[in-house]
Amino acid sequence: MNATTLELALKRQRLQIASASLRSDFGRHAAGLAPVFGAADCALEGARWIGRNPQLVVAAGVALAVLRPRRAWRWGRRAFLGWQAWRRLRDYLDRRQPV
Repeated sequence: MNATTLELALKRQRLQIASASLRSDFGRHAAGLAPVFGAADCALEGARWIGRNPQLVVAAGVALAVLRPRRAWRWGRRAFLGWQAWRRLRDYLDRRQPV
């Protein structure tokens, strides 16, 4: 084995050891974010459930409209405004994104 090959092998080994150390450090530092990621996972799963069961959401909306029409209009208006704000934000971010 020549000196260049040995030097490259040693450099590779040192980089692998440093990389393992950095991964370990990142894992320790990111442990505080676990509850945030857990909540985000829960919200995403809830959105997927709603996507798989839209009939239940519609049934709840109809029940709300029948039992509390004034509240249903209020929540409907809020939902519509939220949806419009989301669309505007998404369009704005799409325009700002480099191609």
